[in-house]
Amino acid sequence: MMDIQLHQIERAAERLKPILHHTELDLSSTFSEMSGGQIYLKCENRQKTGSFKIRGASNKIASMIEAGTAGPVVASSAGNHAQGVAYAASKFGIPATIVMPKTAPIAKIQATQGYGAKVVLYGDCYDDAYAEACRICEAEGASFLHPYNDPEVILGQATLGLEILSDLPYVDMVVVPAGGGGLLAGIASAVKLINPRVQVYGVQAQGADAIAQSYAAGARRTTETVATIADGIAVKAPGELTVPLINRYADGIVTVSDSEIADAILLLIERCKQIVEPSGATPLAAVLNGKLDVKGKRVVCVLSGGNIDVSFVHNIIERGLVARHRRIRFLVRLIDRPGTLVQLLNLIAESEANILTVEHDKLNIHLNPNETSVHIACEVAGAEHGQALLSHLTEQGYVVEME
Repeated sequence: MMDIQLHQIERAAERLKPILHHTELDLSSTFSEMSGGQIYLKCENRQKTGSFKIRGASNKIASMIEAGTAGPVVASSAGNHAQGVAYAASKFGIPATIVMPKTAPIAKIQATQGYGAKVVLYGDCYDDAYAEACRICEAEGASFLHPYNDPEVILGQATLGLEILSDLPYVDMVVVPAGGGGLLAGIASAVKLINPRVQVYGVQAQGADAIAQSYAAGARRTTETVATIADGIAVKAPGELTVPLINRYADGIVTVSDSEIADAILLLIERCKQIVEPSGATPLAAVLNGKLDVKGKRVVCVLSGGNIDVSFVHNIIERGLVARHRRIRFLVRLIDRPGTLVQLLNLIAESEANILTVEHDKLNIHLNPNETSVHIACEVAGAEHGQALLSHLTEQGYVVEME
């Protein structure tokens, strides 16, 4: 097992000082009130390249230069590691090729190209891109920069732990996203080496929980598939180096659903004016949904990245609004004659719901010849308001079917 020493992390921090932002640690009164703890947000979504990944990538390349082994590099990534490697390679004048899944957000692809790297799109997930990157390395004699299963990368990510303890020495708990495990392994190692009292928890998406399974089993486990909106942590095979470190230093792993992640993203936008990608929102999702006991504790949620595709923000907001019962969609059958739709819409207006869409369907084979079905989507103030609307329609004789 990889053995991390505190002086190695401190050395990495020195290397990264000229390159990184020291991102802020913000106390959120809103999330503190909602959870019962003192909730701090470590804003790595505002880091250079938009995520923590620049830490590990820059430390790896800097260490290669120190060792005299620097040359062309190849990496595989769902996006954030790609940008970190591209930025670091450009900074040090080294050619970089990045292999990304075809499903990678367009914003991340364009940003990676903008830093001067060559981008190759291959496969449907990280693991497919990784296999192609290895093939390119062998064919071109380049060095592969692994996004998480590399000692220098893990040490680079560990510098986040140093920053957190420096800014909040009396922190009680640090909550960290986990995909391949590099960030969690690094932060947990740094925190426990300095102050074993501090708890460190990892958070995974329910549809990509290989590290949660590994922690429960006490040994590395992989999954056959991944299915989550959190593309940055959608990893089937966690690191051979990271899992033992996590099992040694972390206090536990919890999982969150995609709806919980979407809700957290929406809250960060509304309450904090923060743009955070799905993987970066998982710690807050865990805290706000009671996955961890945070009452009375000083808790740091690591917002690991903010590189969310603008076209995807709309979908995330819709998911979040549905999860918070702010949007409802239902079907009502009407007699197909003039005035019936107006009567229905007036009743909805009386309930102070905001109609978003109205769709007619006269071709449904289950309808009587004189009927039409009307699909309606409404914006409401919450679950209680939505139920009041549906009850009002039912009391007026309408048969309402939820969609």
